[in-house]
Amino acid sequence: MAAAAAAVIVAAALGGGLLLLARRLWPAAAAGKGSATAAAAAALCRMEGKTVIITGANSGLGRAAAAELLRRRARVIMACRDPARAEEAARELRAEMGLSSRERGGGGGRGELVVRQLDLASLGSVRRFCQQVLQEEPRLDVLINNAGIFQCPYMKTEDGFEMQFGVNHLGHFLLTNLLLGLLKSSAPSRIVVVSSKLYKYGEINFDDLNSELNYNKSFAYSRSKLANILFTRELARRLENTGVTVNVLHPGIVRTNLGRHIHIPLLAKPLFNLVSWAFFKTPLEGAQTSIYLASSPEVEGVSGKYFGNCKEEQLLPNAMDDLVARKLWDISEVMVGLLK
Repeated sequence: MAAAAAAVIVAAALGGGLLLLARRLWPAAAAGKGSATAAAAAALCRMEGKTVIITGANSGLGRAAAAELLRRRARVIMACRDPARAEEAARELRAEMGLSSRERGGGGGRGELVVRQLDLASLGSVRRFCQQVLQEEPRLDVLINNAGIFQCPYMKTEDGFEMQFGVNHLGHFLLTNLLLGLLKSSAPSRIVVVSSKLYKYGEINFDDLNSELNYNKSFAYSRSKLANILFTRELARRLENTGVTVNVLHPGIVRTNLGRHIHIPLLAKPLFNLVSWAFFKTPLEGAQTSIYLASSPEVEGVSGKYFGNCKEEQLLPNAMDDLVARKLWDISEVMVGLLK
């Protein structure tokens, strides 16, 4: 009897493992069959002569987007908090692409890769980064606001803001505003904002934006991602007829280091790793919508929209309130020092 039960358990485990394997490998096989189509699409979206800034480009979604835009021959500026990690990622990317180790050394019409230090938890760092960009870059065609922090314990930025709201929203809010002049002079240009489906659980509490009265790390993350969407929609309204478009996206559930603050019990880690391998997107898969919004001619002139899997999606009511979006914009201007 015991032997029969054990056999059933083993068979179930093997069957489950094979199912997970199939779920992971079959999409990969399908993607392989479509590689010619993907290559043809990439050829139509060449980015020669275009400069792209990607925040958080040393890992995860940002690194994957940087690699793909380099393949499309863009000049990519990796805006990263940790210069050492960014330089290491840049060396790996240059080796993958066959680029020169020199900063501007692609040559032959290939992409170029530049590393710049940017800490979104410091408004001073944001200002220094933008000052350098404005001094050195004659144009900016695409800004991808990709970097983020996820469900961290309560902590504050250098300027005293709750970390998730400060990095995910306020840091990018200031960055975008300081670079708007260059984006406008480079038009047609694009801004791409990475949000999350978890925005649906968010609420903008104007009486406690800094989470000093109450802090829940999950709700704080959702609030910051809702703020990304409200910011995008209000910015799109302000950018009408300028030649600059802005769109926001959710990448889906992706295997990145974004969840480093999430504690998974030691015994559960093998199962979690198996499930994530089978069902979560790879960084390259998760970055496809960012790449699409940054380069595809299909979205030329499209602005203020929300995308997932390279398609426009509908927003829930909490992300469609124009009055909240405008109030958040006005308060954010004061918080980052754009208005006194």
